[in-house]
Amino acid sequence: MRSFILHLPAFFLLVNLAACGLSGDASYPEDQERTRKEERGRLTGEGLTLFGGDDEEKEAAASPIGVNSFLWRATLDTLSFMPFTSADPFGGVIITDWYEDPATSGERFKVTALILDRSLRADGIKISLFKQQRQKTGEWMDIAVNPSVARDLENTILTRARQLRVKQEAK
Repeated sequence: MRSFILHLPAFFLLVNLAACGLSGDASYPEDQERTRKEERGRLTGEGLTLFGGDDEEKEAAASPIGVNSFLWRATLDTLSFMPFTSADPFGGVIITDWYEDPATSGERFKVTALILDRSLRADGIKISLFKQQRQKTGEWMDIAVNPSVARDLENTILTRARQLRVKQEAK
């Protein structure tokens, strides 16, 4: 009996320690790498950010659309000469219908724009450009498009987005 009484405090200590581990209320120090990832992003970063960061993220969170509002408006402005088939502000997808420039008959273009992020970043937009040429039989045939044309269109949209942001900040 005396041996049991001597081990009783150790028994209560073990029970209390086990209860602390099961409660889920214990607050452990955050892992530094996990904290850094939550604050800053992946180990390789989130990519190139244009025009700031934190203010933009707050603004994007307040926006009623699901993507960066500057990129969205700049894309609509830049592609406004083409008829739109679909424009989804929550998914960030804009699809145009085929557009034939009157100056170059026999060629037509179609654009799909994907806005990939809620922040205004250089890699936040992806343009896919499609081109067709009319054959002598009257049928349209797909032809390859120089990738630099899509890149130039992306740069035009990014420039317009920057202009819209500067204009907004001036107010």
